[in-house]
Amino acid sequence: MEDRTFQMSPPDSKTLTEYDENHLTDYLRLLDADKENADWKEIVSIIFGIDPDEDESKAKAMHESHFERAKWISQSGYAQLLKKG
Repeated sequence: MEDRTFQMSPPDSKTLTEYDENHLTDYLRLLDADKENADWKEIVSIIFGIDPDEDESKAKAMHESHFERAKWISQSGYAQLLKKG
């Protein structure tokens, strides 16, 4: 079962983690939103379900850290998924 809770930032690991696997769909949504030039505040509200106006710096940090992890997975981390079959 997929865990829909979010940490402030994803694990800093050179390997895919259970957290990553639970949030693969969210990572894809972050990449898609970036491609569409969506506003980060809208992204945070929709994907993470938080109000970015309540704590803008926290929301921005959460967005940036997860977006960076999404890019890592799309560039190299995906190979680990392929190996798992």
